[in-house]
Amino acid sequence: MKHKIVAYKTLPADVTDYLREHAEVVFVDGSDTQALSAALKDTDGAIGSSIRITPAMLDGTRIKALSTISVGFDQFDVPDLTQRGIVLAHTPDVLTESTADTVFSLILASARRVVELADWVKAGQWKASIGPAHFGVDVQGKTLGIVGLGRIGGAVARRAALGFNMNVLYTNRSPNETAEREYGARRVELDELLAVSDFVCLQVPLTDATRHMIGAPQFARMKKSAILINASRGATVDEKALIAALEAGTIHGAGLDVFEQEPIDPASPLLRMPNVVALPHIGSATHETRHAMARNAAENLVAALAGTLRTNIVNREVLAQ
Repeated sequence: MKHKIVAYKTLPADVTDYLREHAEVVFVDGSDTQALSAALKDTDGAIGSSIRITPAMLDGTRIKALSTISVGFDQFDVPDLTQRGIVLAHTPDVLTESTADTVFSLILASARRVVELADWVKAGQWKASIGPAHFGVDVQGKTLGIVGLGRIGGAVARRAALGFNMNVLYTNRSPNETAEREYGARRVELDELLAVSDFVCLQVPLTDATRHMIGAPQFARMKKSAILINASRGATVDEKALIAALEAGTIHGAGLDVFEQEPIDPASPLLRMPNVVALPHIGSATHETRHAMARNAAENLVAALAGTLRTNIVNREVLAQ
């Protein structure tokens, strides 16, 4: 008898076909919490992204596995899932390079004022040779501080060191020997990283420990010429403190792909600042990568329901139960 699966996000046709080879698939609009909750009551597993799955939505279900089409898993109460014996799978590898590309595009765009000056040209303001008022700052040879040197952070470090001859500093729970050996990265304490980096790049998951880890005290330690880059999770930064730091000139600028509230409020002061590059959470948003993520998540779910999944598991403790 086939398992029953709820998909609460639209999937590519070939990924849907793959799932239907292995299970009965029901599609539900994930933004309709009531409909999603009802569908979860009669299913063995679910696949989707960007929707919070609460413990209450799982009460009275027979769900064995959940598969998120993302590397992040802050939409789930992981300890609760583990207690229920539900496997949570994610897609940590397939999006590494495309997300690192996004991070580096923010570094370059922020340093060279790409968005600001492109808008200036389109507005018909370019009427003579540019002068110092429109100059940016160099990227090559500068110091990049990466907070969290995991897969994506390591890919950013590779681009920085090998492509732009940057000096790479990092903080991490454990040493990243590959980055130290191949990219000359040096592990330091956060305070030192903040004090000497020209670009401070956040690459940490959102947890209780990382929520608002960059706030007013941290901005005060940064160089006035420093640029903050965040393509991890919006809530790792205290957004009010960031706005205050930018308004006061405490730091030079910011390149942001993520925000505390998404979509960002159109009235946010960040959107009126020329020294802020703001993107709509496009980290892994390429046709190739999003397709690979959906396929990976589907394969994760099928294997988890079959009891054969051994990789890409967030809560590996479930396997010991």
